[in-house]
Amino acid sequence: MFKPRRRAYQKRSRPFQPLLILLAIPLILIVLELLTRTIVGATGKRDELTSYEGDTPIVNAYRLKFLDQAGKPYDLLPNYGSLIAKRRLSTSYKLAENQKNAYWQINEQGFRDFKAVPEAKPKDEIRVFVVGGSTAFGQMSLNNQTTFATKLENLLNQRVAQQKAAPQSFRPDPLPVYRPERLQALTLPIPIREGKYRVINAAVPGYASGNELAQLALQIWAYAPDVIVVLDGYADLMLPSSQQEVNIPHLDTFANNAPHHYGVYLKQKTQEWVNQAYLVKATNYWLLRPKQPVTRLSLAVTEEETPLVKKLADNPTELKSRTQRYKNNISQMARLTAPAQVPLIVALQPEITAKSKRSPTEEKLVKDELGSTYTQRVQAGYAELAKVTQQVQQAFPTNVRSLNLYKLYDNFPSQAFHDAVHLTDEANTVLADRLYKAILDLPQLQPPPPKPLR
Repeated sequence: MFKPRRRAYQKRSRPFQPLLILLAIPLILIVLELLTRTIVGATGKRDELTSYEGDTPIVNAYRLKFLDQAGKPYDLLPNYGSLIAKRRLSTSYKLAENQKNAYWQINEQGFRDFKAVPEAKPKDEIRVFVVGGSTAFGQMSLNNQTTFATKLENLLNQRVAQQKAAPQSFRPDPLPVYRPERLQALTLPIPIREGKYRVINAAVPGYASGNELAQLALQIWAYAPDVIVVLDGYADLMLPSSQQEVNIPHLDTFANNAPHHYGVYLKQKTQEWVNQAYLVKATNYWLLRPKQPVTRLSLAVTEEETPLVKKLADNPTELKSRTQRYKNNISQMARLTAPAQVPLIVALQPEITAKSKRSPTEEKLVKDELGSTYTQRVQAGYAELAKVTQQVQQAFPTNVRSLNLYKLYDNFPSQAFHDAVHLTDEANTVLADRLYKAILDLPQLQPPPPKPLR
């Protein structure tokens, strides 16, 4: 009789073992958290770990952090990133004024510039405004000086200095009267208008052509630009035809679905609390080093893990609608600038799939992650964008200059791309030189054409 009782007792005790294990797990995690904090503090790595937000400092520095009109983060968006953007009805959002860190500086107008841009333009100043999204902004550049906008400004001012130092090396105005001297003068490079060139980077990460059109009409035009450079195209290929511009993620969706909004809010706060634990941060920072997907890095405004290929048009009808939207917006820019004879350079931004097979390892890894279907859809998209930009140039032949820079780095031997579209500082030098040559060819910045020889 004794043995059966013993077996019954043993059976009753077994259900308590899983419960004890469940109770022990939180205690173990607490002990590990305290131990991690002690080790981090003892090694002097506390500040280094505290500043870690899931990726390298430069990636976090360029991540947009959206704030509402009261200057507070939106409940439904992650509360990290250093580049502050605020909601703006006309352009959906804009960069906050007067902010800076180790990688960029934003002036009081929200432009990537060290100094403010007065509306009253100095007499000898020639203003070149750069409009576009994250590539034009200089995403991942080490600082303001390494962006193509600053390098373009340096090239233009160096050209003016060369013209002043050696005027005999440039075509004279007026041309010589006698035929031999005149023919010789026509072989010399044409000088550009002299003055102080200022290239103002007004690009905003995430912008598509709809945002840029509103920005140009409602903000930039007041600063009397002499030349406008639009570098874009990629965001329009990614933006569904049902949307006219890029908006702050999820605002409209959550406004119409409060229960879902609350659920996402609770999930986000829980995730933030977990991610701030020293044990989690230390594991990610020193052990796992999780790699950010190309989607997150290539698109400045996205909170989804959806592959980039899923964002591209998957049928000709949708692609045509997206490129037609782009054409309409660029045409509106041309209609705005043409009466004032302000030249508009419309440049399709470079993209990694045009890079040759001799790409460095870093770029090969990116292209492998993007996949062959992505490449096919991007190539089809750029072909359509090139067609519509040519059509806009034909409609405004004296005002619009279209450039297809998709293959700009086709034979570039070094790394040009960090991800699908963002450029290295070395690649920005190449881009600056290409746009510099385009500006030199603008009739609006050259002397009047010479009279024909008799």
